[in-house]
Amino acid sequence: MITKEQFEIIRKDLEQATKKTHPRKYDLYDIFCAILYLIKEGCSWRAIPHDFPKWENIRYHYDIWSKEDNDGISLLDRVLRKLVEAEREKQGRDPHTIMLIVDSKTIQNSDTAETKGYDAAKKNQV
Repeated sequence: MITKEQFEIIRKDLEQATKKTHPRKYDLYDIFCAILYLIKEGCSWRAIPHDFPKWENIRYHYDIWSKEDNDGISLLDRVLRKLVEAEREKQGRDPHTIMLIVDSKTIQNSDTAETKGYDAAKKNQV
């Protein structure tokens, strides 16, 4: 989750994504926090806790915010980057990251890899 103070950095960007034709039923802060929860937990739309707005409303905003523009970057990616850069500046660091960590997972290898060794993640001899 993010604080309301942090959200104010990106509120205008998110509000401009859609035309405002009537008063909002839910605050965009609550919708954004629900999307962050969904991304972090990897749950289904209907499994979002009832503390958040209705899942249909969250999904509506997610579809708009995650749509890629001509550069292949979504509004959601842009505002998340903006939050990271603002936090880094607040800490007195360079706003642009220079390191990337890639996580990997163990996958099954072909039958020809029988003599290549032991993989602890698979818990058996390969």
